[in-house]
Amino acid sequence: MEREWLFSLIPLTIGVVFLAFGVYGLRRAAVLDRVGVEAEARIVRHEVRRDEEKATYHHPVAAWTTEDGRACAYSSRLGRSAVGARFGVGARVKVRYDPDAPQRFEIEGWDTRTLDRLFTVLGSVFTAGTVTVLLVRLLTL
Repeated sequence: MEREWLFSLIPLTIGVVFLAFGVYGLRRAAVLDRVGVEAEARIVRHEVRRDEEKATYHHPVAAWTTEDGRACAYSSRLGRSAVGARFGVGARVKVRYDPDAPQRFEIEGWDTRTLDRLFTVLGSVFTAGTVTVLLVRLLTL
């Protein structure tokens, strides 16, 4: 086998990174399902972030009070290009948070698991496909 196999490292690396990102998100969501506490929150502002291509992402900041009386205000980990009235400043939303680490939370209806599932599936396909191609190439030499 010549050096062409080195090019297989590109999709393998992409696959492993996607898979890690997706599994991390799904595990985080599973923890919130298991130990999370629901609370009423209010969107107090949006943190606006821009990427290298000048695309704008709005991350709503939800404020709530925990069961033990601590005031919390944290930005969502997921940003979107547009914010509907349902998540505008002043909107009341439900959050599910980890009582031991309230910064680990999700806003109901905003933080979806679809992106985590998509990354997990794509990562699995890239990783399994690349490993299969490498094994076939090794076995047919």
